[in-house]
Amino acid sequence: MGDKAVAAEFTAFVEERSHALMKAAYSLTGSQHAAEDLLQTALTKTYLNWRRIDGSAEGYARRIMYHDFVSSWRRLRKLKELSFSELPEHAPDAGAERVPVQMLLRDALLTLPARQRAVLVLRYFEDLSVEETAAILGSPKGTVASLASRGLARLRELVPEFAAAQDQPSEVVKA
Repeated sequence: MGDKAVAAEFTAFVEERSHALMKAAYSLTGSQHAAEDLLQTALTKTYLNWRRIDGSAEGYARRIMYHDFVSSWRRLRKLKELSFSELPEHAPDAGAERVPVQMLLRDALLTLPARQRAVLVLRYFEDLSVEETAAILGSPKGTVASLASRGLARLRELVPEFAAAQDQPSEVVKA
């Protein structure tokens, strides 16, 4: 395949799948700018290896994104943290009860460790199986299941409305 054909095929891939990849990147990072950087890096690496990709190019790009995200988190946690003897007090926000559960979940998701967040995004945002998630992250299935279980438990602690919504049976609508 010539360089022009590779470029054309890759361009078509980016035009077709970049929106879905961007949503996944944003779910991981919680920041538009960080998501754009993560996606750009993944697409660059995908393009450089385009001729060698067997199977799903999107899966290849996603795997790069998830690995780069976890790797960047590992580098960041080595930075020094500042500690304070007393935490500032915050007055409760009168409008807090109106915040949609989705926004609370997003904020809570961003507090989770990178690997836990990656597992939850893959399992519940991307709707992948435990096996598919394990393959993408290069982790054993048991680790993925454990990270998902602990992550969901932590989300339930952080967002009680999420736990309440899960406890209520959903109605099945028949057509």
